[in-house]
Amino acid sequence: MADNQTPQQTTPAGIPLVLRPAPQISSAVTTHIIMRDMLVALAPATIAAIAYFGLPAALVIATSVGSCVLFEYLWCRLRKTPQTIGDLSAAVTGLLLAFNVPSTLPLYMVVIGAFVAIIMTKELFGGIGKNFANPAIVGRIFLAVAFPVAMTTFVPANQLFAAGQAADLVSSATPLSPTAAPSTIMQLFLGQHAGVLGETSAVALLLGMVFLLYRPVITWHVPVAYVGTVAILSLIAGRDVLAQVFSGGLLLGAIYMATDYSTGPATKRGKLVFGIGCGLITCLIRFFGNLNEGVAYSILFMNLLVPYIDQLTPNIPVGGEAIIAERRRAKRGGKAHE
Repeated sequence: MADNQTPQQTTPAGIPLVLRPAPQISSAVTTHIIMRDMLVALAPATIAAIAYFGLPAALVIATSVGSCVLFEYLWCRLRKTPQTIGDLSAAVTGLLLAFNVPSTLPLYMVVIGAFVAIIMTKELFGGIGKNFANPAIVGRIFLAVAFPVAMTTFVPANQLFAAGQAADLVSSATPLSPTAAPSTIMQLFLGQHAGVLGETSAVALLLGMVFLLYRPVITWHVPVAYVGTVAILSLIAGRDVLAQVFSGGLLLGAIYMATDYSTGPATKRGKLVFGIGCGLITCLIRFFGNLNEGVAYSILFMNLLVPYIDQLTPNIPVGGEAIIAERRRAKRGGKAHE
């Protein structure tokens, strides 16, 4: 019986070939490691937000992160499923949600936004990897629609830090607002202007991006395509390119939210299409819409198109180029014969 067995095949180097179902390539990188790296990358922006806006910013961040983790813990207990708070994805969502709101936002509104992000956007669709859109973005948009005044009440950087109280402060316009006083490029780069917690310091966001590219947790395709599209369209429209890039939530969205694994394209070509689409929609909203900012809405809209982008931009397997070329030649030959 043993004499009839087929001998095991090997490579020219003598390495035995093993037949087994996919996946054939495994990695030691886990969700926990990826989310931990995201938290590390967001640390400079967190420090900058607290330095510029003081204790209220710290309270918003703590409330958002704590609420998101608590809601995910309670959901797992309610569903009697294994706890997932250890993968740190809820903490990342909470931090990104906090970065999308002003430091003056009442804390109960932050809790509502966390509920929308974790329960309604993430868990009701099956948890991490199955949500149709970035949870932090949906939470931010819900708060903007439900509490428009609170979500557009900003204070200048350092004012809260000096005063320590938000009740007696005068609101200020963000740099993209038509009523805002002109800001220098250095002010925009360092974050010395009004805005939500995560959009103020461009240098802190860029430091985090360098870390994520080094790890590598993200690739350059979405951020470069997104920011590059905004820059080119701003130049064509006669807008201040650096102001359009460094103000608003463009860098925050392009680096940390548009690159989300669950809601973004899987291929490199798809990522480029996704980034260009986000940039186009952002500029349309900024230049022609009634809103000063369009990053969140553009990413949400492109999230909905990701299945179609993946379908139109598939990866070509090894050796597939020759097969595709042969099919194209056969198709052209068939048409010519007809």
